[in-house]
Amino acid sequence: MPKDNHNIGIVVIGRNEGERLIACFDSIAPHAERTVYVDSGSTDDSVAEAERRNITVVSLDLSQPFTAARARNVGYQKLVTLHPETDYVQFVDGDCAVDADWITTAAAHLESHDTLAVVCGRRREIHPDASVYNRLCDIEWDTPVGPANACGGDAMFRRTAFDAVEGYNPDLIAGEEPELCFRMRQRDWQIERIDAEMTRHDAAMTSFAQWFRRHRRAGHAYAEGGALHGNSPERYCFREVQSIVFWAFALPVALIVLAVFLDPLALFAFAIYPMMMGKIALGQMRRGRSRYEALLYGASCMKAKFPQALGLLQFSIARLRGRRNTIIEYK
Repeated sequence: MPKDNHNIGIVVIGRNEGERLIACFDSIAPHAERTVYVDSGSTDDSVAEAERRNITVVSLDLSQPFTAARARNVGYQKLVTLHPETDYVQFVDGDCAVDADWITTAAAHLESHDTLAVVCGRRREIHPDASVYNRLCDIEWDTPVGPANACGGDAMFRRTAFDAVEGYNPDLIAGEEPELCFRMRQRDWQIERIDAEMTRHDAAMTSFAQWFRRHRRAGHAYAEGGALHGNSPERYCFREVQSIVFWAFALPVALIVLAVFLDPLALFAFAIYPMMMGKIALGQMRRGRSRYEALLYGASCMKAKFPQALGLLQFSIARLRGRRNTIIEYK
């Protein structure tokens, strides 16, 4: 376990997070002097709240397109410039509150596992009962404990591993954490999720439109990730893109063509969609989920293929035109 917290730094990013950001700052109060907050053009009191707590503030240059990846890199560079002795860096999104024991637990785990680049824990939704969409986020955050391919926006990084791959790809508008972890794994670093409480997140997602935009962003991330590293031996993001294309494009078009030109009974083959929902739900129930949560998650996974397909198409069109899309926000 670390003797003290002098080798641990924190980077928080946010924009107009309001009370969520205050809760985030309060949760990391013992580490305020070694925290950097990167603000992306907030019009509320975010900057003042950070300064009131002696947290270093960096205002992101908005003359360049905003990405969370660029904000995290900027915060990281400021942190290690101010505190060059930093060994471990905890990244936190401004809509998350950090568990009181997490920083010490995560740093101790990294210290005792030299091959680990990243450690993450359990991220939970603060208000999972506020909407089915918040509930879906809470289920999504609950990934298996143990070795992992990627982390989310909240995680503690070993500085040497972060430096080795030159941090986040600042151009990515989504999916920047899995892409960073991919590059780390190519250098034989490991990522692990441990059985410990990490952060409490506020998705504030109460409408179908928000859910739709969030999955459109995911589709864009899969497409861009595949374009960057799809030819690697791992075929990064290939399986996800292939699944989106099959379920949202290839299969529906094929069934409709068959029904129109050969036999209308071909439309009954669309029953494979609820069957797949049930298969996913069964897997969730085996992990201990209630029937309601499992079915909800299964339905969401299959329906999400369609907004994801839109995100994939959006990336592909922009790429053909030689352009880059701007960030896709859901709240």
